[in-house]
Amino acid sequence: MKDRYLTTEITADLKDRKMVFVGGPRQVGKTTLANELVAATFERPAYFNWDNRGDRTRILQGAWPGDADLITLDEVHKYRKWKTFIKGEYDKNKDRYSFILTGSSRMDVFRKGGDSLQGRYHYYRLHPFTLAELENRKNAFVPFKELSLPHGPARGGCEALLHFGGFPEPFIKQSDRVLRRWHNEKLDRLFREDIRDIAVIHDLGSMQALSDLLPGRVGSLLSTNAIREDLEVSFKAVAHWLDLLESFYYDFRIYPFVSNMVKSHKKEPKVYLWDWSEIANEAVRFENMVASHLLKLVHYLHDFEGYKAGLFFLRDLSKREVDFLVAVDNRPWFAVEVKSAQTSASPNLTLFREKWKIPFCYQVVRASGVDIRNSGVRIMSADKFLPGLV
Repeated sequence: MKDRYLTTEITADLKDRKMVFVGGPRQVGKTTLANELVAATFERPAYFNWDNRGDRTRILQGAWPGDADLITLDEVHKYRKWKTFIKGEYDKNKDRYSFILTGSSRMDVFRKGGDSLQGRYHYYRLHPFTLAELENRKNAFVPFKELSLPHGPARGGCEALLHFGGFPEPFIKQSDRVLRRWHNEKLDRLFREDIRDIAVIHDLGSMQALSDLLPGRVGSLLSTNAIREDLEVSFKAVAHWLDLLESFYYDFRIYPFVSNMVKSHKKEPKVYLWDWSEIANEAVRFENMVASHLLKLVHYLHDFEGYKAGLFFLRDLSKREVDFLVAVDNRPWFAVEVKSAQTSASPNLTLFREKWKIPFCYQVVRASGVDIRNSGVRIMSADKFLPGLV
């Protein structure tokens, strides 16, 4: 059993008598985190799954074990009145029980009215394995200070992570056959179980076709209108499907950074997948893996540290681009350009650094053994840069 990067943080919030909500894609390890890793620090944990008929009856009755100290509720947000129900149970029992809720979609998808839970919970997004987590590194982050990067490369695992992705089952087994079957089963459950629970999709086939298109558009500007034309459906339908897929952690979109001093040529986002192992092109898959590592950092800074952190890309009116920018309070902290092997500083990265006074710039390459500074840019291998994140 491998500990997860949020175990200590979640346990601390529960001990502080806050409810904890944990969201994330299917099979990323939410139930294991809540029901085994976090529960191990309590004396008498109790687990209930909304999808189990017997558990569902006990949940609705509020029939909690009298001697329990932790109540774990899995997928309870599928209940239409879950917010009002949980608020009542928490307000009545917060001095007796700690509550942790897990689900494979964003909890806000299910907001249908009811009393606000503001101030009663902390929300975490659980990510797949990354190099820092595989290395058991717990890095400290101070916005606008340089990242605390390791002196040497990761002990191994970067190429395996790139190929198999960071979801526990395929990464641990490291079998191409397991990976192919896992992809098929994951998508089948997404459409036939998860999405069906919250939405009426009249053209499920076209929505599935949209999910088939997205891996080929990773790293490129995402035009809803172009997809509409490809699928021959309405703009509104495509926009709705994109929101649903993102709400279930199939993909994520990042937008161009805009501020008073930074103007972007277009407002279209770029799309990336939570499971980068679906992407056939290795260069694009590598870029997606870096994007996922950066998103995990941004979510950690927001969910636990409380910073208003965001992940963007840079694009100016001349259509020059840099792959990623991490910003806090809408101020640039560090930029990242991803290259397969180029060890000379990217002209665009140098330009953006000087023009917009970006404190730190990194060029991340797939090749191992690289760590040099050139024109104010630190060019380094992924197996050394990524372990410095979360």
